[in-house]
Amino acid sequence: MTQVELAVREFAELGEGPTWDAAADRLIWVDILSSRVHTYDPGSGRRTVMTTPQHVGAAKPRAGGGLVVNLRDGIALYGPDGSAFSWLHRDPVAGRRGNDAAIAPDGSLWAGTMRYDEAAGGGTLTRVTGDGSAEQLLTVAVSNGTGWSPDGSRLYYIDSPTRRVDVFDFDGERASGRREFASIEAGEGFPDGLTVDAEGCVWVALWDGGQVRRYTPDGALDRTIPLPVRRPTACAFGGPDLRDLYVTTARVGLTAPHPLSGSLLVVPGAGQGVAQPEFAG
Repeated sequence: MTQVELAVREFAELGEGPTWDAAADRLIWVDILSSRVHTYDPGSGRRTVMTTPQHVGAAKPRAGGGLVVNLRDGIALYGPDGSAFSWLHRDPVAGRRGNDAAIAPDGSLWAGTMRYDEAAGGGTLTRVTGDGSAEQLLTVAVSNGTGWSPDGSRLYYIDSPTRRVDVFDFDGERASGRREFASIEAGEGFPDGLTVDAEGCVWVALWDGGQVRRYTPDGALDRTIPLPVRRPTACAFGGPDLRDLYVTTARVGLTAPHPLSGSLLVVPGAGQGVAQPEFAG
């Protein structure tokens, strides 16, 4: 039986985006609607919380220290000590905010957005490089999970209202050949964040589905991990050996949330993760 444990008790409105920061031996995640970036060192139990000036969809480690953050109005940087805030790329649109994001193998940030009302066509996926150059790649509704296969030849992507995980061919910089990889039936929740393990399997958190699913590289469902909360949002492997699966959760919109809703959960020894690149900027 799979063991799901409490890593950090928290009351996040919309916990999201867990990322293992190997250089600092810590997990980074955000509470989007509270404009907070959290860190957690599972070895020492040390935690930090940093407030951002706007709603923060994602926070990822930078090469050399510090963070790159996907805010309401664009992409910004923090220095290694959490100070020295600066904008890298601003693209404010009324009614829109940053959402999930991921670092590509080349160190660029693939940053998603969505409208607060989740309107179709109101979100985007944009590639941002370390010099602030930006290229919009997709127009979507709710840009969410993004990740690459271990060999870098595939990009997996979720636009949540489609109830699909899609896959692209990836050449190191460009994605092409979008097609369905896996689909979620109505009533089973919506795919949210994802991560890819060392075997090339894709792990997907199901919003309103109360579980994380693992799909093999050919799109077959081969494992389901039930969770005590209704709204898991994203998952990532962490810990020194990248074998523990961390899951962020949300309590927003729930009239009677589970006591652990909004906390950071962990499934010890769930699989084998892959070291993630840092933002090259």
